[in-house]
Amino acid sequence: MEFVIPIIVLLIIVLLALNIKIVPQSKAYVLERLGAYKETWQTGVHFKIPLIDRVAKNVSLKEQVVDFPPQPVITKDNVTMQIDTVVFYQITDPKLYCYGVERPLSAIENLTATTLRNIIGELELDHTLTSRDTINAKIRGILDEATDAWGIKVNRVELKNILPPKEIQDAMEKQMKAERERREAILRAEGEKASQVLVAEGQKESKILAAQADKESAILRAEAVREAKIRESEGEAQAILAVEEARAQAIKLINESNPGQAFLTIRSLDAFEKVADGQATKIIIPSEIQGIAGLAQGIIETVKE
Repeated sequence: MEFVIPIIVLLIIVLLALNIKIVPQSKAYVLERLGAYKETWQTGVHFKIPLIDRVAKNVSLKEQVVDFPPQPVITKDNVTMQIDTVVFYQITDPKLYCYGVERPLSAIENLTATTLRNIIGELELDHTLTSRDTINAKIRGILDEATDAWGIKVNRVELKNILPPKEIQDAMEKQMKAERERREAILRAEGEKASQVLVAEGQKESKILAAQADKESAILRAEAVREAKIRESEGEAQAILAVEEARAQAIKLINESNPGQAFLTIRSLDAFEKVADGQATKIIIPSEIQGIAGLAQGIIETVKE
């Protein structure tokens, strides 16, 4: 008997230890009592009644990712493609997740496949390849609404790969190659055009500058010639002025010296000599000059005697 009590105490301690549960962070335990849902344990220490209570489900509250295998879908223009999806989901209600649907991941996969087929069936191939964001948003909205009853929230859906048939891929590659070649040809033509435009503009500017240089040079030459003519005219005017001033000075000196008749006669003869020293074949001598000449001759004879 002395060993029975310690054994009983030890069994009680072991039994209590086995029925004390510590729920870690981001976890939730679904507790059943006698086969019926009792409560949901959140983070912390909990105790269950032995043989009566049991933890039916250990649920993770973290966001989870599941990658579904490719699904065959047919577009509106009858092209069969393989599309695989990635679903990001989170359990928001452990009770509904535990009792709402059998095998929740399989249910989400099937629902995703059928939704994807419905959406792609309304789109043509080209639109399907360029409308990933639209398709993702539509699938996420449908899945999120359907999984509310399962205690699941679908946060995001992504189309991972879209694989058209091989012949479609070859045709698309040829089309892309032709498009790249066309763009290359356009870019090359535009480059050559721009180069020719630049060369033409350079030649035009060169001709304009040359014409401006010629114009400025002609203006400078004309100004130089004009200035030379002005200086020449000024020189001639100064020479004429000097001659006239010398002549006036000479006349002034002659007038001041009160010349006699003989001097005036000699000057008249000098002037007559200059007139006669030309190419004229006939000279008309006024009577006054003839008288002056006779007078001059008489003066000369008198001087000789």
